[in-house]
Amino acid sequence: MKNKGYWLLLGYVLFVFGFTAIILQLVGVQWAFLQGIEMGGRLLGFVIKILMVIAGVMIIVLANTDWERERRESSGEEE
Repeated sequence: MKNKGYWLLLGYVLFVFGFTAIILQLVGVQWAFLQGIEMGGRLLGFVIKILMVIAGVMIIVLANTDWERERRESSGEEE
């Protein structure tokens, strides 16, 4: 995969910021640069933070997948 490091970095950043934003929301504070997502309401902000975490995990998993090995295994070729 091209630019695997960049995809992993993006995934980790989304996961960390989304997860910490949820934790901070529980105690009543928030990241300053994520305050804009709270303008639509607290529920919408929470849903967007959950989506950030899910997107981060999905990007990390997809970046770590060996697509050539998956193609070989799905076609039934022996190694």
